[in-house]
Amino acid sequence: MQTTFTPEQLADPQTARSNEILRSCVHCGFCTATCPTYQVLGDELDSPRGRIYLIKDMLENDRPADAKTVKHIDRCLSCLACMTTCPSGVHYMHLVDHAREHIEKTYKRPLMDRLLRWTLAQILPYPYRFRLALLGAKIGRPFAWAMPDARLKAMLAMAPKTIPPVSRNDDPQTFPAKDKKVRVALMTGCAQKALNTDINDATIRLLTRLGAEVVVAEGAGCCGALTHHMGKTDDSHAFAAKNIKAWVKEADGAGLDAIVINTSGCGTTVKDYGHMFRNDPLAEDAARVSALAKDVSEVLLELLPKDHPFQTPPRPARDGVGGVPTGRVPEDAGAGPLHVAYHAACSLQHGQQIKGAPKELLKRAGFTVLEPKDPHLCCGSAGTYNLMQPEISQELKRRKVATLEARQPDVIAAGNIGCMMQIGSGTEVPIVHTVELLDWATGGPVPPAIARGGQSAPPVPQLR
Repeated sequence: MQTTFTPEQLADPQTARSNEILRSCVHCGFCTATCPTYQVLGDELDSPRGRIYLIKDMLENDRPADAKTVKHIDRCLSCLACMTTCPSGVHYMHLVDHAREHIEKTYKRPLMDRLLRWTLAQILPYPYRFRLALLGAKIGRPFAWAMPDARLKAMLAMAPKTIPPVSRNDDPQTFPAKDKKVRVALMTGCAQKALNTDINDATIRLLTRLGAEVVVAEGAGCCGALTHHMGKTDDSHAFAAKNIKAWVKEADGAGLDAIVINTSGCGTTVKDYGHMFRNDPLAEDAARVSALAKDVSEVLLELLPKDHPFQTPPRPARDGVGGVPTGRVPEDAGAGPLHVAYHAACSLQHGQQIKGAPKELLKRAGFTVLEPKDPHLCCGSAGTYNLMQPEISQELKRRKVATLEARQPDVIAAGNIGCMMQIGSGTEVPIVHTVELLDWATGGPVPPAIARGGQSAPPVPQLR
């Protein structure tokens, strides 16, 4: 793609990077085939290629964003399926991030939009504020019909029926391993600490059982992804800087072999810290953190030997047990290992290009892994997308749930809390994090979501 940025414009590192990305695009349109919003809406401007043209026009002409451009950029999920598909290596993620920052600086949104975005930015990255908001949503859910905006209704609808108790495992501390092999820092996140405390608890049990000393670093918190994708660069960099300083302190102290992240949306952002801070005094430390950052599945693939003595839970034996809707349990229910439908989070398979590790781990543990049709397509969660674009998000959820349930699984597994909340709100099949199943298979307790779903299999005995 030809571009006409001036030398003065290209003096800005961010514009120079966007110019580089734009020039790598060859207009082939392969990205439209895998873009979820294009599949739902059928509008060229709601495809990566269409958005690239809008971004190019806006940035090249150095003009404030207009309502049309904002509408189509806001509809982008940042699922990054286009990056997996693109034969030319167009780094769409960095380009759309630049566009969103430009929009935030130059476009005045309608009042309701500004209020909603400000509210989300002030609540979701802060676990205790988020818990209070969830309590308020729980109280307000019966009155959703009176809400004047579909997005407010979506916020009430997405709030979980039960709010988990605070887990003290999320506090800064060190969890020793019996036979220490490595030392890792666990990113406990922000929204996850309010929505589902089982995930971090299971991760700590599993890692320490396999020989990893786990530290929750003092000062680490939200990765900054939520505000980063809103274009609020100063806010997102402030969150990221705290994490960088906290983890570098640990690395320079007792040392770190990895920074383990069990929320793939956060992992994609942390692995990009080196780029985000490339022109900042923290550049060197940010690059170190990005190099250390690993999804939990990457670490487990190294720690879990293929001959580990797994004790895989059996399939449920009764109709309707395990969350499988009545009348849909396969004829061989009660025989063989648990059937797990694996949902590949976009931030994991596209953002980090990690596709095989979670499935390999589940198979290694003895589970039967089922993959749905069109696994590359987004479930519609995408951070705050399901709250800000509820109509498109609901359609994507409906499609994703249908493809998962079509495999008649006993349980659904995913590696991202946002996907778990989104899919879980549309199905009766229990949905758990991949680490919860691996924890169970190596001696941990039954994942609570499965226990609540009626799973009759007893907890696996602790391995000696």
